[in-house]
Amino acid sequence: MMGSGYESFVKNSYWILRHGKSIPNQRGLIVSSLENGVLEEYQLASDGVDQARLAGESFLKALREHNIGLEKVRICYSPFSRTTHTAKVVSSVLNIPFEGPQCKEIQDLRERFFGSSFELKSHDKYPEIWTLDAKDPFLPPEGGESVADVVTRLTSALALMESEFEGCTVLIVSHGDPLQILQTIMNAAKEGGRTEGNDLISRIEAIRVSSVLSQHRKFALDTGELRRLV
Repeated sequence: MMGSGYESFVKNSYWILRHGKSIPNQRGLIVSSLENGVLEEYQLASDGVDQARLAGESFLKALREHNIGLEKVRICYSPFSRTTHTAKVVSSVLNIPFEGPQCKEIQDLRERFFGSSFELKSHDKYPEIWTLDAKDPFLPPEGGESVADVVTRLTSALALMESEFEGCTVLIVSHGDPLQILQTIMNAAKEGGRTEGNDLISRIEAIRVSSVLSQHRKFALDTGELRRLV
């Protein structure tokens, strides 16, 4: 379903979409706490709505090219207002009811919390976090989440989707850091070959090491960028 190396341990095909340009992006603000992230004032900017619409159109085109019916599509999204807004726009393009069973909010897909010393501060502070990640992905910014912390909850999100869906094409709508980290672990899990049991969780646990997790910036996405999950 996902190409060589994937069929034996995932039941679905996965695509990822970073939310469209948000009001925090426009203002150059870090909004990473759940408390702030769900506020309507931090949803998509008008440019971001356009990006989400274009992403939805690209996804629809890919579905048609692969002869995938809309009944097989699931949209799973972070509870933040900017990701919820993006998922709503995409579901509208696909003509899938947002309040229906094909769209699901998953808490574990939320933004990485960078800690109170970064919250509502300038985007210019992001490189400080990524420098820390490159040195030790198990070490969190003060009061925030490490890369390894995010891996733990992304693994839970994947396990949930795998338990609830089978033979579906799942679009994951989330944020820059979580999606970078998700690509990192799935790529390494694929490249890592067979492990005992050969299931998704075992493979992720096997590659949960600094040399892998510290590389997540290689998989950076732009706002509104759609990718097949490798």
